[in-house]
Amino acid sequence: MTKNRIGVFCAASERIDPLYMEKAEELGAWIGSQGKWLVYGGSNLGLMEATAKAVKANGGQVMGVVPTLLEERGRVSTLLDVIFPTVNLSDRKDLMLQEADILVALPGGIGTLDEIFHVLAADSLGYHDKQVILYNVDGFWNGLLEFLHGLEARQFIHHPLKERLKVADTFEQLVSYLTD
Repeated sequence: MTKNRIGVFCAASERIDPLYMEKAEELGAWIGSQGKWLVYGGSNLGLMEATAKAVKANGGQVMGVVPTLLEERGRVSTLLDVIFPTVNLSDRKDLMLQEADILVALPGGIGTLDEIFHVLAADSLGYHDKQVILYNVDGFWNGLLEFLHGLEARQFIHHPLKERLKVADTFEQLVSYLTD
């Protein structure tokens, strides 16, 4: 399957380590230079905006899936080529999953975790077969991975995690998953 629409889940925080911004920009630059679409939450903050700016600066297209509250709070990026308004975060997750060919989770907080688990849960029930890649910048996802492997070892996860969840510890590894 061609992966032309890359869904990205990530932080909207402005107060995070600059390393995460650099890695978001690196991913955005790659998406743009490859002529691919970014599918993301449409915010003008944090890693979301950093990724979108890099996509646009490198010739790519940006699709924002924007919940009403984000719009009401004036937090919508001005970089969007296509905007999909949604009523709430549940609709946003469903639409992002529908529109993306593959999904990447950059470092993020509760919202990013919610998005990751939404995709994994829907996959476990057979709603789709799209991959989620955790971009494990500076070991960011190590604690989550340890927890998930513990769930798997205790039989709380019924299908092998490696079938639906990839972990990229380097940018080169991330690109290889996106181009497989």
